[in-house]
Amino acid sequence: SSYLSVLSPTLLSSLITITKQLFRNNRSLRRIYSSNAPHFIKRGFFSANWERDFCNKIKKENKKALCKYIKEKEAEGIKLGYMHIFIAGIVRMLALKPRLNRFVMNGHVYARPKIWVSFVVHPELHVDDEETTIKLCFEGTETILEIAETINKAIEKETTKRVDKNGTDKLVHLLTAIPGPILSLVVNTLMWMDRHNIMPKSIIDLSPFHTSFFITNLKSLGINHIYHHTYEFGTTGLFFAIGKEKIIPVMHKGEVVPEKHMGFGLVSDERFCDGLYFAMALRELRKIMRNPAVLEKPLEKKVEDVK
Repeated sequence: SSYLSVLSPTLLSSLITITKQLFRNNRSLRRIYSSNAPHFIKRGFFSANWERDFCNKIKKENKKALCKYIKEKEAEGIKLGYMHIFIAGIVRMLALKPRLNRFVMNGHVYARPKIWVSFVVHPELHVDDEETTIKLCFEGTETILEIAETINKAIEKETTKRVDKNGTDKLVHLLTAIPGPILSLVVNTLMWMDRHNIMPKSIIDLSPFHTSFFITNLKSLGINHIYHHTYEFGTTGLFFAIGKEKIIPVMHKGEVVPEKHMGFGLVSDERFCDGLYFAMALRELRKIMRNPAVLEKPLEKKVEDVK
């Protein structure tokens, strides 16, 4: 930041060291040294990949399997939606393919100890309705029923049983209430602290932008999926978007027939793992979506990231 450039290198180095001591152990992270990409691609939006082929395949192969599974659970008295299945599936994918649970900060690649998900909830679908952001943490070994219960409780707390704003909303509203010029200074300061790993843990815990993945359910709004950008602030490396169903023509046994497909978009940061690993991880997610029942069994042990 320009306002820090007036400090001498020695003074700045001392300031960073002292502040690290004050805020030490603010997050349990391990630095990974396997990638040079952050040095060539400094900013997150320049490193974004749109996973378009994956979206088409997941629509064709898994739509019927998801509908069937939801109906089977409904017959058992268990109410699940696409959002539950996708979040549980992505959590399981990250537990099995942990390199996708990394993030880039200040030219270094870090591994997260747990799996975080952020998403926005609208209590009512009105233009003037105030949205709320929810951030949840998972170990990665949970079943889909455990994850669905956690999601449902969090949504209920922020909608029908809401009595006050949650910590994440309070942080966002506090920042947005600051006048523009001062807000820019505050955000730049926070981003500088984040780059040097001295951001207070209390802010990281509340920030929806410090998450393994962000997901939005545009299907509930009745619109198509999009390819949503990741953020310059925070550590979000994956952004998923679920869209509404639509009828499209497909070839089946030599004939063109109409089929109902569901849109699904993914934007990712390419800097924390290579393309081959990414492809293997998405293949794992496709496999889960073909048979969501596998998520009912807890994962005995999640795969550890490389040392």
